Amino acid sequence: MDKKEKTILIVDDDNRNIFALELTLKARKYRYVSCTTAAEGLQILRTNKTIGLVLMDMMMAELDGYETIRIIRASTEYPDVPVIAVTANAMSGDREKCLEAGANGYISKPINVDQLLDMIEKWL
Repeated sequence: MDKKEKTILIVDDDNRNIFALELTLKARKYRYVSCTTAAEGLQILRTNKTIGLVLMDMMMAELDGYETIRIIRASTEYPDVPVIAVTANAMSGDREKCLEAGANGYISKPINVDQLLDMIEKWL
């Protein structure tokens, strides 16, 4: 499957962040789908076989990004899907914490679009 045929899953509990990410991806002609809860994101992963990459907000209510990534990595259905951690936490050690949870990459908010697109190109 060509990378432009793969879908990027955005999981973020803030619709403003989803909107900004969708605009960025749409401008670059990427396919995307979004949701506002980790549980819904996991369901999309189970049912949509075109998901090629996940942009995961790390600080969500109920099920946070750290635990969600651990669930993805422990699954038998989609353990290798690349996950880029997207977080407002830009404190010392946050990047390492995201990578230890199983993220392939890390980007802090506000998002540097060029950096994000470089990561997408690398992992998609």
